[in-house]
Parts: sequence; C-alpha cells; structure tokens
Amino acid sequence: MRSVWKGVISFGLVSIPVRLYSATQERDVAFHQVRRSDGSRVRYRRVAEADGDEVNYADVAKGFELPDGQTVVLTDEDFANLPLSTSRAIDVLEFVPLEQVDPIYFAKSYYVEPDRTGAKPYVLLRDALAESGRVALVKIALRQREQLATLRVRDGVFVLETMIWPDEVREPDFPFLDEHVEVRPQELAMAASLIDTLAADFDPGRFSDEYRTALQSVIDAKIAGRAVVSPPVSPQKEPVGDLMAALRASIAAARRDHPDSAGADGAGVDGPPAGKAVADKAASEAGSTKAGATKAGGVKAGATKAGATKAGATKAAPPKGATGTATAGKSTVTSKAASTRSATPTRRSA
Repeated sequence: MRSVWKGVISFGLVSIPVRLYSATQERDVAFHQVRRSDGSRVRYRRVAEADGDEVNYADVAKGFELPDGQTVVLTDEDFANLPLSTSRAIDVLEFVPLEQVDPIYFAKSYYVEPDRTGAKPYVLLRDALAESGRVALVKIALRQREQLATLRVRDGVFVLETMIWPDEVREPDFPFLDEHVEVRPQELAMAASLIDTLAADFDPGRFSDEYRTALQSVIDAKIAGRAVVSPPVSPQKEPVGDLMAALRASIAAARRDHPDSAGADGAGVDGPPAGKAVADKAASEAGSTKAGATKAGGVKAGATKAGATKAGATKAAPPKGATGTATAGKSTVTSKAASTRSATPTRRSA
C-alpha cells in the first residue's frame, strides 16, 4: 500500500508520527467509453466556455461563482495560505462512546501506521483506548479540507474514519412523517417474529456482489466467443526528410495507382510532362525545396519511400487554363494552371 498522508497524532503533549493508508478499495468492473463501431476510446477535453480553446491542466484553477454571475478565481497559493492548524496533525479533541456516533457521519476509512520512532506511544494509546471502550474524536486536514474523524482500534491498528460535518447531513423531510399511520399490535408482533427469524451475528464474508460476478461472466463469455473489438491504431507519423523525394514518390505512386488519370499539368502518364520537367530542373538548380511539380493529394509524413503509401493519390487535373481542387485524406491542394507555373500545397486542419 502507498501512504496518502504523513503527520503526527497529537495526544496532549505526546506526538506520535504516523502515516495514513486507504483501508478500502472499490471492486467494481471498470469500463471505458468507446465508439460502438470499432471500440475506439472516447476522450474528453478541457475547453474554455468563452472561446472554445482547449485549456492545459496547469492553467486550470478553482472558481467560486457569485450570485451576480461573476467568478472569483482561487489559485493553489490561496489554498496554501489558509490557516489550517491540523495540516500535518491528527488532533485528539475528546473521547466518546462509539454507540453515540451515528454511522451517517462516516465517510472514508484509513489505516494508521506508526513510524519506527513512534511505535511505543502508538501501542500505548492503542491499548488504553481499547480498554476504555471509547473512540477518539479528532480533527485532520486531508486534501486541503479540515474534517472531523474518529480514531478506533481494529485488528491491532488504529482506523481513522473521516466524518462529514453536522450541517452536511440533510433532514428527513417527508410528508408521511406528519401523517398518523396506525399499526395494529398483531402486525407489530408478526414483524417482530420475522426479525427474530432472520436474526444472526454480523458476518460480511457470507455475502458477495452477485451483480459484479454476473457482469464478469458476460465479459468472459464475450472473450470466449471472440466478440472482442480491437481499437484502430493511429499510424505513427514520421518527419519528412527530403521534401523533393517525398513529392516525387507521392506523384509516382499516384500515377501507378491511377494509370488512367492525367498529370497535374494535363499531360498523360506515358511520358514525363514538359512543364514538370522544366520546373523540376529549375528547382534542382536553385536548390529550392519548393518543387515545380504539382503536389496532388498532399504529402503524408510517412511517405518517404516510393510506393509506400496511397496518400498522394491524385485525381485528374482540369484542362490547362482552368482551376481545380484535388483532395486526399486531410490535405487539400489547389492548382491554378499556367504555362509553367506550379501549384502550392495548402494544408487544412482536421
């Protein structure tokens, strides 16, 4: 187990260094939200309501909304400066009978482990508390919130039960409480007899979560029947090395996959178009990466080997002198024909 808090039990003038550990854990079957068709995970983004921009976690703060709609923003520094005397201490307030503490106040349970130097005072307080038949009522600050708690003994260790505050318990305001409901003595006797029949000592080990067992059986049956969906894996994008080589490879792959289409300058696929050859030569001599060839269908980051992808697929260009648009994947290329003028790739965000 990993400790969630470290501090001391302050008992009079005695300080006992201790650590807290979560004493319970949820056993529910965990699910993810996925797309029904292929099992792809559904993710959520933190988006600012004002402009729709995504907000980094480091820029998220807590806000308190005023009645007029304005918001007071509180930062981590504001919380750090709060005067919590119990920030690193479990302060013992008094010792009370356990039967006087209504279970409705209990929230979460923690095991309390002593540090090596605090073992003796820990055992001393543990044994004295066990003999008293009472529990210690304490205060502790967990996760920037001060809470009431009880400290009791279970299986030789202290268990700290955090509690909610009295003003957090709702009043049971139900209409039937104001009505006069008559219960006959015979009915009351029968109910008491039923309670006696079902009376037993408390043993939670005799019970189990049948719903969770049934749900796990459904999951196991799905696996056995191979009704399992493998979410699609997003392709890894590699950086483009030689842009000219990637352009040429994309055009070559497009012509091979679409032999009936024309080149970007209107020429066929059987011979190199004159316009392309002139532009390539000019770009090579100038050492420029802005190719004179038309990039039809865009360039994918991973298309560095000739024939490795179909991402550069091109549709037939319009006749010379006209304007056309070719689209492949998420890239858009707009070409405006001229005598030796080439198109400029334009990338559009998804």
